[in-house]
Amino acid sequence: MVVTGAAQEDVLALAVAYVHLDALIVAPDLVQGHAKDIAKGLVKELVQVVAVDTVTNLTKQTGRSWQAGLAKNITFIVTKDCQLACKYCYLVGKNDKERMTWPVAKKAIDYLLAHEQDFKEKSVIWDFIGGEPFLEIELIDRICDYLKTEMFRLNHHWFESYRFSFSTNGINYDSPKVQDFISKNKQHLSIGITIDGTKKKHDLNRVWKNNEIRGSYDDVVKNIPLWLSQFPAGGTKVTISSADIPYIKESVLHLYSLGIHEVNINVVFEDVWKDGDDLLFEQQLIDLADSIIDGKLYENFACSFFAEFIGKPMDLETDNQNWCGAGKMLAIDASGKFYPCTRFAAYSLREKSPIIIGNVDEGINRNLLRPFLSLDRITQSPQKCIDCEVASGCAWCQGENYDAAATDTIFQRSTAICKMHKARVRANNYYWNKLYRKLEQEKKDEPC
Repeated sequence: MVVTGAAQEDVLALAVAYVHLDALIVAPDLVQGHAKDIAKGLVKELVQVVAVDTVTNLTKQTGRSWQAGLAKNITFIVTKDCQLACKYCYLVGKNDKERMTWPVAKKAIDYLLAHEQDFKEKSVIWDFIGGEPFLEIELIDRICDYLKTEMFRLNHHWFESYRFSFSTNGINYDSPKVQDFISKNKQHLSIGITIDGTKKKHDLNRVWKNNEIRGSYDDVVKNIPLWLSQFPAGGTKVTISSADIPYIKESVLHLYSLGIHEVNINVVFEDVWKDGDDLLFEQQLIDLADSIIDGKLYENFACSFFAEFIGKPMDLETDNQNWCGAGKMLAIDASGKFYPCTRFAAYSLREKSPIIIGNVDEGINRNLLRPFLSLDRITQSPQKCIDCEVASGCAWCQGENYDAAATDTIFQRSTAICKMHKARVRANNYYWNKLYRKLEQEKKDEPC
């Protein structure tokens, strides 16, 4: 598999660990060379580190999130406004009035940094969302400056390992203020631009606010070259709804042609799926698998729909984790309220009241977090999910579970994507069976 070193800390960690990888993974000399250089302070640029699976001799670009499992994720909902009105967006309460102010942001930061003992995670991801976060770039710039100076002044352990994270629609990515912010903070930035695929697919759902017939593809795609020049290992997130299933294959291939190597893609969790959608979905993925394998695109590109770990039964004891990080994350809205995840804020919910766990004045109420910390797969899944033979990789969203539940509970798992997951598993099995047969045949055809 490929391990992407998106920050100097990643490669430095390799140096400290003397590049201890699994027995089946061989680290090329390049990896150790980069690690040594950074350990000596000689390399300041971001690097990408590649590992090769010796079983298949195949380079797989899967990537990994920065400091996965080691970082606290703290989200500032800086605005509920957006230039777009995407048809599949779960943010049902977007508006142009609820914007975070500097006093609220400062209070939140002061509280969080003053309670260092409550946050034991080695690293922190300061996440900024909207709406569209870059609509509030001046506030974000001020927040990030204050975070850096305060973490340093307090000798906070997060100063040694932090990241500013953004998912943007990309429309004003090239604006001078956004570009100045990127230049100032690039060594600690993760930025993903959402582009849904071909112009036809993208414009089907990602339309302008106040003008539903105007798609946003042309406004976004013009900024992709600039983004990739700054974040060459950047990946995009693609969302699939019922209406755009027919465009999955061509859209993934189109994103590859734009130079995007990592396509993270998922179906919406809401109950929108029609009869026959699963079969259309499966065929699109099989057609995509054929294109990727026949064209050897797997050597340089990745699509998250295809993963070896999915589609297996799950052990009741060893595979009983919660899929979602709600309760371990923290979100702060414009009024200074705290939530276990942005999906529990009012603007994310169709049917239910928000779940508030504190505020910037009174802090976090740990008792209100207890139900979230007790969540696991068994406590919220119906028996059919527990017994499912293809359970692994079947995702859920804790906020959608809550919103779709018959009562005000977070312990009732929504199964709206069940048939879509099973279709994905069938296509995934096709992908890996075909790929391994191809690789085995190529090995047999090699001269002795």
